[in-house]
Amino acid sequence: MPRLPRFDIANVPQHVIQRGHGGNPCFFAAMDYRCYLTQLLHASRRWECSVHAYVLMSNHVHLLVTPSRLGAMANMMQAIGRNYVSYFNATYHRSGTLWEGRYKSCLIDADYLLTCQRYIELNPVRAGLTGEPSGYPWSSYGSNALGDADPVVVPHMEYAALGSSPDERMRAYRQQFLVDIGPEVLTEIRAYIQQQRALGSPSFQARVETMLGRYARTRPAHRPRRTPEAVAQDS
Repeated sequence: MPRLPRFDIANVPQHVIQRGHGGNPCFFAAMDYRCYLTQLLHASRRWECSVHAYVLMSNHVHLLVTPSRLGAMANMMQAIGRNYVSYFNATYHRSGTLWEGRYKSCLIDADYLLTCQRYIELNPVRAGLTGEPSGYPWSSYGSNALGDADPVVVPHMEYAALGSSPDERMRAYRQQFLVDIGPEVLTEIRAYIQQQRALGSPSFQARVETMLGRYARTRPAHRPRRTPEAVAQDS
């Protein structure tokens, strides 16, 4: 059966995740992270995609990106993958694939955008790599919360609405990190990126379904098939 196309709507943010093949590292040294960010900067500008948040973990990447037109996200990710894999293979004298299949993505409603952004930037904290998001150098937190210069990051309008000045916006943004993302929300974010659908309000999901002609909500996990022995025991 052919794979369904990803959910893709111009000017609607997408949460993207790409993992290293077999859970293996895709970054070893600081120069690797810097190379990926350079590729992300060039490709996002080339394909007119606005990167609002990112985190580069040792064996996977999270991005929050708004593409300006259909297909722009796929083009951006293909360009990054092609150039970064060439660098990585040449640097570490290896060959073959680096990534675990295609990247995963889901649409993000504006109402969920800052929550998804926090989810991404808190990844190193949840992984136990640091006690504070500011302690991890390979994420957009320094730009969004502290004002560090980062040419990759383009603030979303939801972030811009946090205040009338950069200091107000950063202060309001940091305040959001004082409240944990609840377990139900964490589960919801993970389910939507895994099933590659549209995370948001019912009205947002209905709009996506009308535009794309596809079901936009997550489906419950399939129950495991019952063995003949289990059926016999219940009868």
